[in-house]
Amino acid sequence: MHQVMVRYKVKPERVSENEALVRAVYEQLAREQPAGFEYSTYRLEDGVSFVHVSRSEQDRPPLGKLEAFQRFQHDAAERCDEPPVVTQLQTIGSYRAGPA
Repeated sequence: MHQVMVRYKVKPERVSENEALVRAVYEQLAREQPAGFEYSTYRLEDGVSFVHVSRSEQDRPPLGKLEAFQRFQHDAAERCDEPPVVTQLQTIGSYRAGPA
């Protein structure tokens, strides 16, 4: 199981743009429905921090192949005040994990 968490902060004036790009990724995921893949995104209470959590049965998750995700990544450095930090996750326990 490949599991990662990505956390970053966007510039306040680019929050809406970031959210729209993220929603486009979910729209493509809904259309393509890749098997063995879970993905969730959260905006934190400061309003500018985002956390993405990805779980995949494959070593190479399907996100990188999605056109919408490629658009999301295209100018991420310009949108961010703090660049993405990728953390590998190892599950210790889980209870009804899934979309909120």
